[in-house]
Amino acid sequence: MNPSLISASNLAPVFETPTLPPNSHLQDLLLQQQRVLDAFALLLGKHHHAMYLADFPGIHRRGLLQALTAQAALPSHYLHGRILRHQLFGQSKHEGELTKHQILYICIESLLKRDNLWELLLDSLEQRGFFHQGKWQPLKAKVVLVGSAAYYGELVSTERYFADNVALYGEVAFEVDRQQVLQQDYLKWLQQVAALAELSLTQDSLLPLLTYASKQTEHQQRLSLASNDLCQLLTEAAHYAGSNEIDGSSIHQALQHRKLRHNSQEIVSVQNVDDKFIYLPTDGEMIGQINGLTVIDSGDYCYGEPARITASVHYGDGEVADIERKSELGGNIHAKGMMILSGCLYRVFGRDEPLHLNANIVFEQSYQEIDGDSASLAEYCSLISAIAEQPIAQGLAVTGALDQFGNVQAIGGVNEKIEGFFNLCARRGLTGKQGVIMPRSNVQQLNLPQEIIEAVVAGKFHLYEISHVDEAVTLLMNKVAGDADKDGDFPFDTLYGMVQQRLDRLAGNTDEPPGIIMRLLSKFAFMRN
Repeated sequence: MNPSLISASNLAPVFETPTLPPNSHLQDLLLQQQRVLDAFALLLGKHHHAMYLADFPGIHRRGLLQALTAQAALPSHYLHGRILRHQLFGQSKHEGELTKHQILYICIESLLKRDNLWELLLDSLEQRGFFHQGKWQPLKAKVVLVGSAAYYGELVSTERYFADNVALYGEVAFEVDRQQVLQQDYLKWLQQVAALAELSLTQDSLLPLLTYASKQTEHQQRLSLASNDLCQLLTEAAHYAGSNEIDGSSIHQALQHRKLRHNSQEIVSVQNVDDKFIYLPTDGEMIGQINGLTVIDSGDYCYGEPARITASVHYGDGEVADIERKSELGGNIHAKGMMILSGCLYRVFGRDEPLHLNANIVFEQSYQEIDGDSASLAEYCSLISAIAEQPIAQGLAVTGALDQFGNVQAIGGVNEKIEGFFNLCARRGLTGKQGVIMPRSNVQQLNLPQEIIEAVVAGKFHLYEISHVDEAVTLLMNKVAGDADKDGDFPFDTLYGMVQQRLDRLAGNTDEPPGIIMRLLSKFAFMRN
């Protein structure tokens, strides 16, 4: 197990030189939507009258429905918002949408707000028709209920006849695998997304859009199908371009302005650190202190924020105390991570007897709830440092989740975390000794800005990938973790050997000569005898 530097070629996705497709069509919006197309084809047959289309918030719903309708030789209608009874079932001499030979899309969220309408529709699907003004009206429309997968799951479990009458289910794919789709096909999809906003793309807009689409999925080998999100970005870019033709510079400008509109909380956080209200050292060495990495997500914007984690140890009964949990500032997943950390510690050092120490671990200067297990690696390293009394390099920040065997597992928000710590170091001046230790399994998610890539190439900032906690402690404390012999003992000059010696002292298992107090007590005992 050896930690390794991540090369610059792995810090962002690599694309073939994109070329603008000569043409694209509406059906290109259905890229990788085989689940939806299969259910829709069955709906158009004679045995089904309704299906559920599960989309997601980032999709351009009207564009998707238009592309689907183009697959059928039928007109369509979309009901959403405040749906009225006569729209579905008719009024006086006007027929309702259910009695028309068409594809009828209905927003399930809007429909469920009208309890009576939902019950009437379900009953009409059950009976394949309904009575209107004393006359039987057969159901002619092909009904497509559109909403989230969560609504579908709730309806299946709570509505007795829903699954019988809405047997078809098609879930919209929210991303594509680059290994399964030609890049040119995705570029056609992008062209059609731009067409939804009545915009067009230029050649130099393609690479920034591909990079953005990859970053949205947090994976180098995947691209986002969130058409509405991309459509909004293109609309903003058109404003800065002053034209309906979108180029690369306008996309970059739109992203910069979007960040400016949403990052007020991040700016306040940065100011607090720069004004030294928040203590976060990025050079030197300290015992029992480490820079962890967190992500702050406000819903519409997220950013990385370094956090100082400290550990202290003393004689006790083996408890590793989570101060965040005790102060009711730690969530359930964070508490689980702390328990796993304890299990990992006992696996190495407490197999045959209890540990005679107590430890306290805390996020310093943290005044809001903390959750997640991505800090468990950093917490373990700070604890080992405190026990062994070996200093940690403060120029290195750590993120990763542990299992009980010391394996380092993937975490979320890796790009934001790296950017947050890099920005802090860059403001103070890059020394060439700073960097981030991260899980090896997260390398495929890297999509870092050019500024960080250039710093890595120049050797001013480093990124390390690891798969086991022993690699992390070796890097942080510049001392080999060590391998246990057949008796479970570590060499004295290794890091874990130092931990073992400290634990033995706390347990009173050393052969050191007794101190003056113990010698005096033994004399008094002899005199009494």
